[in-house]
Amino acid sequence: MVPMNTPNLSSLLFTASVVFVAWTGCSSERVDIGTFMTDTPAAPPLGAADASTSPTEELKSYCPSNRCPPGHTTCPSSQFLCDVDLLTDVNNCGECGNMCPGNRKYSCLEGRCVLNCNSNQELDCDGLPDNGCETSADSNDNCGYCGNKCPADKPCIDRGITDFACGCKPGELNCGGPAPCIDPSQDDENCGACGNACPPDGDGTVEAPPNMYFGCFDGECGVLKCSALFGNCDGRIDNGCETYLVDDDHCGICKNRCQDGTTCGRKSLFAPITTCHCPKGTTFCGAVLTQGGVEVEKIGECRDLTSDRENCGACGNICTLSVPNADEGCVYGECAWSCKQGWGDCNGSRDDGCETNTSSDPKNCGGCGVACDGIAGQACIGGQCMIEPCDELQDAGGPPR
Repeated sequence: MVPMNTPNLSSLLFTASVVFVAWTGCSSERVDIGTFMTDTPAAPPLGAADASTSPTEELKSYCPSNRCPPGHTTCPSSQFLCDVDLLTDVNNCGECGNMCPGNRKYSCLEGRCVLNCNSNQELDCDGLPDNGCETSADSNDNCGYCGNKCPADKPCIDRGITDFACGCKPGELNCGGPAPCIDPSQDDENCGACGNACPPDGDGTVEAPPNMYFGCFDGECGVLKCSALFGNCDGRIDNGCETYLVDDDHCGICKNRCQDGTTCGRKSLFAPITTCHCPKGTTFCGAVLTQGGVEVEKIGECRDLTSDRENCGACGNICTLSVPNADEGCVYGECAWSCKQGWGDCNGSRDDGCETNTSSDPKNCGGCGVACDGIAGQACIGGQCMIEPCDELQDAGGPPR
């Protein structure tokens, strides 16, 4: 059995064949399909004669089918014929009524309820579905993955962005806190050892040049370093770190010039991360800092106002989804919604959204108003009206020719 749209019978045949179709519309009558083979051999339609059969003898009749294809069935809870996919339906997984545990971590895969743990944070190490993902990924006995036991001197830690591992990376120290692993060769608060903070004034005998301080370098305190967002772009020490690195000619680092009309700005007021802002087709959304009426810095991000759901048509204009079975997005600067795959807005009302199941509704199969053969009880599977070879249907006691 092959789910197909009834009017599109030519898709049964390869393009190397010239197709002759006699079609009577959505009726229970037989449909004869003959093929005249070209010079290039092509596979026959489903159920066609063996390749050794003369092309002139090939003739196949297809009729509307009310039989479910493998994997599909009609359950007591069904609204339409064959509308349950036993291979993927979490409410009827493998058989009607077999509901996977009421937990979003479960899915139905090949007719079996499967537990899906977030492998970065939690694990299912005992294999028991009843208690779900019972093991934390930061445990010393199962660090990052089941069975990874950490030694006593290297406990399991999150090295950043759910990177669970036994101890820090080579060259780093575990100094505790939200970000426990630090580089002791550069860290001003843990220079050479945890807790060894460098005094920014050094030993107090020498004053630091402008926009500079005494910090940690190569594991030793007392080395002049540039303050955040400043750079020593002229290489001189007497004038300190003279260049503010939120500058179109020195964006983030010295001599990093912003190209193609972009401007330098920070993504966040609290983060010393600079980037060249707003290439062509985008708009800056954020705050502009001024001094004496002159713009000195931008803090925010560049957005495409034609397609950004968070900034649709204007900065801060958020498209909110309130339509059932639909996805809302930003289209050419305006919030718009479209039906999710397998659903249709057949009554034209926004109040109930995309109310029609076009995957299974035989009156709207694949689209609003596309009707399967109701007299023959033709099933709609995946948005296509079912057909089968008429002789196979007759042998199975299906709709008559």
